[in-house]
Amino acid sequence: MTAPNDIASRADILDLTTTFYQRAFADDLLGPVFIDIAQMDLEAHLPVICDFWENILFRTGGYRGGAFAPHVMLHQQVPLDWPKFARWLEIWFGTVDDLFAGPYADIAKMHAQNVALAFSQRLEMMPRIAGRYA
Repeated sequence: MTAPNDIASRADILDLTTTFYQRAFADDLLGPVFIDIAQMDLEAHLPVICDFWENILFRTGGYRGGAFAPHVMLHQQVPLDWPKFARWLEIWFGTVDDLFAGPYADIAKMHAQNVALAFSQRLEMMPRIAGRYA
């Protein structure tokens, strides 16, 4: 059996993110957040998330959005606590490891971990007002 190849193209990123979201949508903890709360339109989201990861991995400059703001809006509806980020990371790491191996795969996992830690810390510090997050 041969080892998986490293992430090398946008097509690889599309394969990675599509597989990841299929798994996340089917997950008992994350699925309801993505499907019921965020009502994520995966077809519309995939090009944006591919731009994000393509920029992270290959420095394309194609991603111009701010990833944190949509998470703040979602956090106002359902607490995005550490267990959700930990599960997100578990699924992401598993998906990366199932499909790819190499330096870019390692960067994808390291960056995801950094984002999860930063987002969860920032969201945790947001004050609650009348049962909702400000």
